[in-house]
Order: sequence, then C-alpha cells, then structure tokens
Amino acid sequence: MKKIVYVLLTVLLMLLFVACVSEDGPFVSDSGTSGFRENGYTSFDNGTSEVESAAPDLESAASQTVSVSEGTEEGSVMEQNLFYVTVGEDTFTAAFADNSGAEALKELLANGPITIEMNDYGGFEKVGALGQSLPADDTPTNARAGDIVLYQGNQIVVFYGSNSWSYTRLGKINDLTGWEDALGSGNITVTFSLSDPQA
Repeated sequence: MKKIVYVLLTVLLMLLFVACVSEDGPFVSDSGTSGFRENGYTSFDNGTSEVESAAPDLESAASQTVSVSEGTEEGSVMEQNLFYVTVGEDTFTAAFADNSGAEALKELLANGPITIEMNDYGGFEKVGALGQSLPADDTPTNARAGDIVLYQGNQIVVFYGSNSWSYTRLGKINDLTGWEDALGSGNITVTFSLSDPQA
C-alpha cells in the first residue's frame, strides 16, 4: 500500500512540476521584471527572450538543431554546389559532381583554397598531385573539355580536350569561354576554392 501511495505522489508531483514550468501567460520574475510565457519561451518587456527549462520535446529539439546547423557558415558552405577554378588571372565557376570524392574535395576546400602545380599531358589535359587521397569511385569516363576528375585517388585532372579512361568525376566548368586559352600549352598553377577570389 505504501508503494502505491509513493508512486501516486511521485506522479502527482511530476505533473505539477510540468504544469508550472510550461504554463503560458503573463508573469513577474523574482527580480520584478514582467514578461509573458508562450511555447516554452519567456519574453520580457525589454524585447529579450530566454528559453525556459521545460520537459524535453525531442521532435522540436531536433528541428531546432537542424535549423541552427543550417544557419551556420559551415553548414551553408557544405550545401554550396559551386566552386572556383583560378588559372592565372582567369577564374571559372564549376559545379561539384554528386559523389563521395566531390564531397571530400568540398570538405578540403572548406578549410581554404588549394593550389596545385599541373603538368600538361597528351595535349588534352593538365594533371597535378593533390597531396592526399580522396574517396575514388572510378568508372569508365568519356572526359570532355571542362571536366575535372580524380585520377588514381590522389591526382586532379582538368581537361581542355577529351579522353576516355577510368576516373572519378569531381566537377565540371560551367562556361568554357576562355578555358582552353587560360590553360595554355605548358605547365600551369591552378587554385581551387569555394569563394570567388575576384569578389
């Protein structure tokens, strides 16, 4: 019998606590500041608000977490689908491919621009060592001018001609105007970045 009474008292106290904490409406705080409670937030007369301690609502907490992370600079960078390829004085925009290699490149670029010394190869591409490996998903590819691919997991290749080989697509230049001229006929330095260096 004592156990039943103890359980009932515990449940009753919990219900009273939740009702007091989540109660909406006007109030006066201990410091004498008046305000209004609504939906778990306390609004004060000076326009500020604070979150009250309330019983956890996992669904709303999850949605708040998502909206906060999406509002951060890193979140917006990772949602970005464009990156920039700078050769000398010329900057071109490119779109990321949809695969793990491209996502890994985007994460690298989120830490800052990457500059690669690239050598001409075969009269149709420039190739340079990235300095680390990215996830490779090599498939037979008919690469064309403007394609940016990963070769052997750790080399970036940019095309100004065409070639068929097994690559992992990383991205593609959006507008090829001036692309072949910018790449030229010799070795070049190429910088990849998430922000426009000319902005």
